[in-house]
Amino acid sequence: MKNINYLLLVAFVSSFLNFSPVVAEGGVRKIVVWKDGVSGSDRGEQDNLIKKHGGFKHKDLDIIGGSVVLLSNETAVNLLKKNPKVLRVDDDVEVLALAKPVSIQAAQVLPWGVDRIDADLVWPTGNNANPIKVAVIDTGISKDHPDLKNNIKGGVNTITSRKGWNDDNGHGSHVAGIIGALNNTVGVVGVAPLVDLYAVKVLGANGSGYLSDVIEGLQWSATNGMKVANMSLGTSSNIQSFHDAVIAARNAGVTLVAAAGNSGAAVGFPAAYPEVIAVSATDSNNNLASFSSRGPEVDLAAPGVSIFSTYKGTNYATLSGTSMASPHVAGSAALVLNTPVGAYDLDADGLWDPTEVQNKLQDRAGDLGAAGFDNLFGWGLVNAYQAVQ
Repeated sequence: MKNINYLLLVAFVSSFLNFSPVVAEGGVRKIVVWKDGVSGSDRGEQDNLIKKHGGFKHKDLDIIGGSVVLLSNETAVNLLKKNPKVLRVDDDVEVLALAKPVSIQAAQVLPWGVDRIDADLVWPTGNNANPIKVAVIDTGISKDHPDLKNNIKGGVNTITSRKGWNDDNGHGSHVAGIIGALNNTVGVVGVAPLVDLYAVKVLGANGSGYLSDVIEGLQWSATNGMKVANMSLGTSSNIQSFHDAVIAARNAGVTLVAAAGNSGAAVGFPAAYPEVIAVSATDSNNNLASFSSRGPEVDLAAPGVSIFSTYKGTNYATLSGTSMASPHVAGSAALVLNTPVGAYDLDADGLWDPTEVQNKLQDRAGDLGAAGFDNLFGWGLVNAYQAVQ
């Protein structure tokens, strides 16, 4: 690793961390955002410009009008920043996720978090979130897990397009199970047990990846008609390319939900962006988890302590974190999207949009802490049953 500061993007299994910059083999990996007129119009012009600075293009990020490039050194980076055709050069940052499995359980249990938000009261009404599309932007989803495989409808690997999206870490499968584990008499059941799950693999087996892969995951979600995207990951700093991608995905109709963070301090990004539903974590006593980030950016709270869910392979695990709280809200959003928009139809188009979904989830949440909105629980504990009424 070179001695250049950069931000480590972390899945919220642990607190936000800071590491040295990501340096590719023989060079430096960056996100180049092109000025209007260059972005997307002339790939050859981009390629030649990058080669001129001793590098090559890894892939394009059309959602932000940018490209992922490998450059020879920091001198080349500084020269590229000065080029009149370049709007901005952002750091491409690393992503981590870690967890440990426990043994499988034969009989199905109703996880306490799913019970606490009253999701189980929704299912007898016939609403199981089928066929709402939910993207799990994470480490992938275990393709052969008996509690997940029938709900998995596809996915993408943005790290290496030639490889599949199967989860070789476990974190993404745990998140997916909270959203939509099957109601099938074994293991666990999720908030929305017939939701259409899509594995958007942006983190690798060793728990590391790049911000550009997360951005491409948002791009894929928007392009492929995802209605909800869960991001149990984040960074302690605001990177403009990340925000641009979030804005574009929300404008495309994707309801974005993210973990607030595990620092016990300020809310991280992307949760802190106003276009994202930021979720803090509660325990079984409805107290804020000690590790949960807090601040004015928090929108909702959800269970995030000792959550039992699916894991890598055919395993199950109990994990804690705002990573676990966020999918409770994502699953609830999927249930809301499977109901008529009714009085929440702000633009009178008869369809849900992300703002309308967020408004209803917040309006129907159970108030915790100080009356009304507060920096710990936002508008309160998400309640799936009240949200579909």
